[in-house]
Amino acid sequence: MTLLQDKAVGAITGAAVGDALGGATEGWTPEQIRERYDGWVTGIVPPYFADWRNARPIAPYHKGDGHVTDDTLMTHALIRVYERAGGHLDAYAAAEYLVPEMMGEKRWIPELEAEALPLQRVFLAEKWLVLRLHYGHVDPREAGVGNIVNCGAAMYMAPVGVVNAADPDGAYAEAVELAGAHQSSYGREAAGVFAAAVAEAMRPGATPDSVVATAIRVARDGTRAAVEAVCERARDFTHWEGAFAGLREAVRPYDTVADTYRDQGLGARRPSRTHSIEELPLALAFLLIGAGDFRDTVLGAVNYGRDADSIASMGGAIAGALGGADAVPADWRGDISTASRLDLEAPGRAIAAVAERVHAADVERRRTHERAFEGLLA
Repeated sequence: MTLLQDKAVGAITGAAVGDALGGATEGWTPEQIRERYDGWVTGIVPPYFADWRNARPIAPYHKGDGHVTDDTLMTHALIRVYERAGGHLDAYAAAEYLVPEMMGEKRWIPELEAEALPLQRVFLAEKWLVLRLHYGHVDPREAGVGNIVNCGAAMYMAPVGVVNAADPDGAYAEAVELAGAHQSSYGREAAGVFAAAVAEAMRPGATPDSVVATAIRVARDGTRAAVEAVCERARDFTHWEGAFAGLREAVRPYDTVADTYRDQGLGARRPSRTHSIEELPLALAFLLIGAGDFRDTVLGAVNYGRDADSIASMGGAIAGALGGADAVPADWRGDISTASRLDLEAPGRAIAAVAERVHAADVERRRTHERAFEGLLA
């Protein structure tokens, strides 16, 4: 296995494992999580509610027990889009390839314990893609405008970072372009910054510090300010236990979602140049606190709660890219693959193959441009 393949498998399996572990604790506080599970969560746990079908009728999903959520469903869908498109993606690719992936073929949906269209599981912010692009025929470059601003686009952008491995600026630009079909404002910005972070983590010799520095360098507006503030606070801690209140305090000025996670005010998830999603800064913070260790990065996110599956998925993708496939614990990989009825490693190998082909085409395009520009100087 090449280093590219190893890191790609680490990134994609790491994202899925973080997602599955965090699903059980999504929406809750650290105190509620600790009370429900008689201590900190250290691996796969059952759902928060035993009667998960009826506890929250608006979201009757079987979270926990090693089931991946829509974060992984969308990540794997994007990898299939890359395979079909065969090159870099833009907003039009979301309309041409991603929307048919969401509504064209039934797949096993772990949280529904049934075969269904991915569209029938994803959150409302992701259904927006189908509403705007398939039914509304909106210009793909503008389709994200009007959607709630959240982590919906960022959560599945790890493949963009792998395709642009070791080129964070290219990853940022491609993710921002692609995410325009889905999100606007700081939701779109987070997609670009997360892709850049994964691209940096794919670079040989990358470290948690270099990933955070890259994220800060490419980020704009409130996203940059939030990453700087939260990561600076993270350096005060050597373990995630005891860090939650300090990290929440650091991100609070930039986060539009209330401290009571499901009781949001009128200003929540609206466009802003001064705000940020919470998930990406927290993922980077737990990466720093855990010094890049996969277990610590993911478990910090899982026990933090709130949008735990997306925080852990983003942190898991970056830590997995830094450490490679073996950084993701084999027991977690195996148990989650079995519980979710998914091959977690094949998508990583697939996106690595796409990255090789795309890089070869990029090199040829650059060479062609260099020869043409040399003629202009003659």
